[in-house]
Amino acid sequence: MPKNYFVLLSGAALLLLTSCGGKLGPLSADNFTVTPNPLETQVGKVPATINGTFPEKYMKKKAVVTVTPELRYADGQVAKGQSTTFQGEKVYGNNQTILYRTGGRYTMKTSFDYLDCNKADMYLKFVARVGTKPMYVPAVKVATGVLATGELYKKTLKSAQSAIAPDAFQRITAQKQQASVNFLIQQATLRQSELKNNSVQEFVRLLEQINNDREGLNLKDVEVSAYASPDGGFDLNDRLAAQRQQNTQKYVQQELKKAKLANAAIDAKYTAEDWDGFQELVKASNIQDKDVILRVLSMYKDPQEREQQIKNISSAFRELADGILPQLRRSRMIINYETVGRSDEQILQQLKADPAKLSVEELLYAATLTDDVAAKEDIYKTTAQIYPNDARALNNIAVMEYAKGNMDAAKNYIDQAQKVNSSLPEAAANLGMLALTKGDIQTAETYISKATGANGLNEVLGNLNLAKGNYAQAEQDFNDIYSNSAALAQILNKNYASAAVTLKYVKNPDATTDYLKAILSARMGNNTDAAEALRSAIQKDATYAKYAAGDLELQKVAK
Repeated sequence: MPKNYFVLLSGAALLLLTSCGGKLGPLSADNFTVTPNPLETQVGKVPATINGTFPEKYMKKKAVVTVTPELRYADGQVAKGQSTTFQGEKVYGNNQTILYRTGGRYTMKTSFDYLDCNKADMYLKFVARVGTKPMYVPAVKVATGVLATGELYKKTLKSAQSAIAPDAFQRITAQKQQASVNFLIQQATLRQSELKNNSVQEFVRLLEQINNDREGLNLKDVEVSAYASPDGGFDLNDRLAAQRQQNTQKYVQQELKKAKLANAAIDAKYTAEDWDGFQELVKASNIQDKDVILRVLSMYKDPQEREQQIKNISSAFRELADGILPQLRRSRMIINYETVGRSDEQILQQLKADPAKLSVEELLYAATLTDDVAAKEDIYKTTAQIYPNDARALNNIAVMEYAKGNMDAAKNYIDQAQKVNSSLPEAAANLGMLALTKGDIQTAETYISKATGANGLNEVLGNLNLAKGNYAQAEQDFNDIYSNSAALAQILNKNYASAAVTLKYVKNPDATTDYLKAILSARMGNNTDAAEALRSAIQKDATYAKYAAGDLELQKVAK
């Protein structure tokens, strides 16, 4: 074959190869824009939006290119995003077509699993062919690093306060005891038979008991209320009720004097026509015409008109006269007093001497009187032994185990608590906290939704919203709470001034507290303070050295 003819044939073949067929060359990082860059975690994921361009005359007319985003971690792990396929203009298919002459733009949204490593880069991997022939297109690095500060909630959870079931101990409790005496119609004399009824005898005994136990019982005052029934004229009822008050008040004064409580205050009053009491008794009765009577009461406000209208219902009035009105001719005597419980010192002394003589409320309260963690736990365990049917102590032991990082032990105690009381809200809240430590946000949310009314629920909700990426809501939940989690929410919400205050007042600062201080200082441009806080964090927890090495927050901070 002549040499010139061979050259001509080769040129024609090359032209054919570079137009309809041909090779696909490498793509440059300049062909892609990734948002955000660096990448940033969101609730355990690393989302990204990729805007790409196929240059002019790149996509051969019979080419098919599949693009797969990959997040390649420094420890060798690879998380893959969703693939997208593009095709040349002579390919029959349903993928986006890219014209050979003009090229084309496209947008891809992707999301990767965050694999607990903050050092990672994003690549685009290509699988291509022209016609049936595979083509090699090298992968392109399009984003560097992952900002994973939001994932630090997993570390702040370790020092988060779970839900303590509270005691209901009250040293001073308001109490009252009531006695009643009835009068005959149109009379105000206190009958001996009435003064011997059980309620009056208990009234007298309580006054004596208050006198004998001045430390445990404290008399506030005695109320006297006298009434007349609403039948008859107002003037007569007014005089009757006033006299009944005077006679009852005189009796109370005598009994107070006998009990050596003569200086006690007496609050005395009377009601001439007890229409309110009348209405209540009618409502509670089985009188056949009670609905009619109640309508009369609502329709007529004038007492005389009311009485006349009710008397017109003759059969009903006879029932009222026999069953209702006698109950309204009465006086009530009410002792308002306080029970005074043990002092803190007395509770602690009894705890040491014989805890079984303390009530469950006193024992749970005793645990709040010490800051010694071991002593608290001992008190809760003692409470659980003495009062096995009260779930609160078991829940609170679980809280102690959670604080020590013993999550399996915490779960065991919560399970025991729920066997005793399946509706204890603090137990549900703590199951939610345990689920959060495992990164199981959905299960955590299910448990916490059942924790309505739990003590410390706002802090639990704050940790849930922090894990869910709801930083503004988390900050609101953590209002007035000084914890690592609260500070992290404020940092992520860019409320740096509040975060600084929170970190200053964390009760038991740890390595995570210092690490958050380092991030906060770095964000505020104070790298000297950031470096000092980072050194303190690493000194307390050496694992932060490796974590900080890949943390984009601390790139400019001396490690």
